[in-house]
Amino acid sequence: MSAGPPERGLPGLPPVGGAFAPADASPACVLSHAFDATLLRQFEDAGLNASAPTQQLWLDGWLVRLSPGKAKRARCVNAVAPGVRAVADKIDDCVARYRAAGLPPIVRVTPWTEPAGLDEMLAERGWVAFEASLVMARAGLHNCDGDGADALGLRHPRPAGVEEVVETPQHYAAIVGALRGSSPAEIAAHAARLHTSPVPYTGVVWRDRHGAVLACGQFALEARLAGLYDVFTAPPARGRGLATALCARLLQRAQAAGALAAYLQVGAGQATARAVYRRLGFVEAYGYHYRGVVADPD
Repeated sequence: MSAGPPERGLPGLPPVGGAFAPADASPACVLSHAFDATLLRQFEDAGLNASAPTQQLWLDGWLVRLSPGKAKRARCVNAVAPGVRAVADKIDDCVARYRAAGLPPIVRVTPWTEPAGLDEMLAERGWVAFEASLVMARAGLHNCDGDGADALGLRHPRPAGVEEVVETPQHYAAIVGALRGSSPAEIAAHAARLHTSPVPYTGVVWRDRHGAVLACGQFALEARLAGLYDVFTAPPARGRGLATALCARLLQRAQAAGALAAYLQVGAGQATARAVYRRLGFVEAYGYHYRGVVADPD
């Protein structure tokens, strides 16, 4: 079942179930033809805004992020404009800044990385490509209604006996950090980033009747685009469909808050997670990866 026509003001939204070809190829900077180019950039800009740390600066067209947290999108270089300085000098400058901050130098490579040959230049220097990822997107949030219903005819109500709580950024960072095994410093950095984010987050936590965390997830809402972030199911609660149900619930909440479309980021090799998101109407929009002096999978 399609999502119907796109809402006015969000051009190029494909019907739910739109194709990504090749479906399981390496996504490194491959653009999907299912989305309007303007909307793809809106997804990218929204993701950058939602992940903005306080520790960032501009370096001749490159956005240099130096957060000590776990999320690589908040501690990498986003080369969004070509600038005027010699590229080799800028790379050396970035390496020095990351080393001074006690962080590994990382560059995020997207379809819009500038200059266009930066990925090849880094490879020639011996930088390692790792963590190929996909941005997936979904149209038709105006068709979400009911308790977790979506336009595909799937209905994922909050399970009986599950308590739903909207947490503060500080509490949410502590909860998801504990589930992930994050260090205290990483949890503190995550909490600080959420607290100062220019884009508001809504963090939802599901607990059982004894107060144990079952699953959690949050969305960042900018204009009419909602980004799903930090979705995590506690290991003892896995295999019960909670991730799908919670994501559907987040979409419903985002739609109620005014969102018309949603996006998320997922590892290209995370087949199970991608299957969950496809069931919820998401399709692959574009890919990106990281390059570092050494691979940084953590």
